[in-house]
Amino acid sequence: MPQFDPTFFAPQLFWLFLTFVTLYVLMTVVALPKIGAVLDERQRKIDDNLDKAAQLKAEAEAAVAAYERALSESRAHAHSVIKEASDRLAHEADERNKALATRLAEQIKAGETRITQAKDAALANVRDVAVDVAGSVFARLVGSAADAARLESAVAAALKEHGK
Repeated sequence: MPQFDPTFFAPQLFWLFLTFVTLYVLMTVVALPKIGAVLDERQRKIDDNLDKAAQLKAEAEAAVAAYERALSESRAHAHSVIKEASDRLAHEADERNKALATRLAEQIKAGETRITQAKDAALANVRDVAVDVAGSVFARLVGSAADAARLESAVAAALKEHGK
């Protein structure tokens, strides 16, 4: 094999050096700047995307904070509206209860008055009814009519005895 023949080492080393230098120059002048430009562009895009992502994250956090603030304000407003409505309804219920209690008290008082009047009327008639009943009982038992004055005095004494 000619590659291993020592007489051909010098030309092979020359061509190796020439090829190496040519490839080195081509790489440094043509290929590496293009690769560097692509890498720089890629890094710039990555940095831009990271900056955009950070900006969007900050905007999202601000939106979340605004949402939570609005939600908190809404809850506070709803709580105050509910409390106000509850207080108003409680006040109205108290007023209705007072009006109902007053009306019921008046009805109770009127009922007691009617009962007292009916009781007084009944007690007034009790004397007459008692006299009539006593006269009827006496007439049935004895067979003759009783003296009206004696019946009234006996009924009066009985009523007085019972505190009426």
